[in-house]
Amino acid sequence: MIFKKNSIQLRTVTFITFIFFVFSCQNNSEKKEDKKSKSEIKAPKGMVWVAQKTFLQGAKDGDTYAMPREKPAHQVKVDGFFIDTHEVTNNQFKDFVNATNYITIAERPIDWEEMKKNLPPNTPKPADSILQPGSLIFNKEAKNVVSMENYTQWWKWKIGADWKHPEGPESSIENKDNFPVVHIALEDALAYCKWANRRLPTEAEWESAAQGNLQNATFTWGNNPKELNKNANTWQGQFPVKNESLDGFEFISPIKSYPPNSIGLYDMLGNVWEMTSDLFNVNYYQTIDGSKVLNNPSGAEQSYSPGNPFQTEIIIKGGSFLCHDSYCASFRISAKMGTTFDSASDHVGFRTVATTEMLKKSKN
Repeated sequence: MIFKKNSIQLRTVTFITFIFFVFSCQNNSEKKEDKKSKSEIKAPKGMVWVAQKTFLQGAKDGDTYAMPREKPAHQVKVDGFFIDTHEVTNNQFKDFVNATNYITIAERPIDWEEMKKNLPPNTPKPADSILQPGSLIFNKEAKNVVSMENYTQWWKWKIGADWKHPEGPESSIENKDNFPVVHIALEDALAYCKWANRRLPTEAEWESAAQGNLQNATFTWGNNPKELNKNANTWQGQFPVKNESLDGFEFISPIKSYPPNSIGLYDMLGNVWEMTSDLFNVNYYQTIDGSKVLNNPSGAEQSYSPGNPFQTEIIIKGGSFLCHDSYCASFRISAKMGTTFDSASDHVGFRTVATTEMLKKSKN
């Protein structure tokens, strides 16, 4: 099976490319501690509580799609926290922009002198006509793909693409308030979090939330892959040429278009990838001492991706409407990809988390 090596690249790289078990159940003390923490503050609107738990993070037994970076699975303990029931929407992001006049990375003029600092030495400068604000969009006209290793066949740089114009300057988000906001880079997501008194989840927190009340599941609904189309927005048919839309949508879908998981979270798999705060390192799990339970892990200390050695990447989780078993098969809880700090595209978004400590401070 062929897998996508990197789901998305830094927009600088895009320029050059296109131009050059055992599950540990909670013991009584854990349950009492979690209940006390939850009772200290009411759940914010649009968020649910994810109970403290110890669980198996990483690839599950029998998952034939699992990549080496998802192995070995290991025990982690994650404290309770609140998480958004759905991805941040266009309407929510619009409120943030209206309140702060924030301008996203995809909308800003490009500084070549700053950009080339993250590129190999002597990288030639692209033409000024190309070096314009924009973002990555899926090429819906992709036909006759020669090699699944060459992702440039179905991605293109679109000048003028941003969160307000997801398919380019001629498009808009009119009547799409309840769609996930896209074309958002890490810096943009962090700015929203600061404004909203939230933060991004760690990878462990994200997996804890995706598992919900389940103990050792490959998917948010359990372990049956045949239930994918009724539970997540992914790709059916021949990728990237034809999507048969057996799940009801050809591309991105509104929030809450599919059933929630066991604790009321929507679209944890499919639709758009979701950012975490952890650095992406393909070797990180191999460095973990599996004999110990990790307490609230925050990921690798350094980023490492052999396919993109010049930039630092964060982990994104959950897959997107473009995920297909021949392409990335990332419609699984343990799946992960990397994206660079200022990378943006039409299939990456985010949701936020909050702790009781954060919420208490905001009241003071």
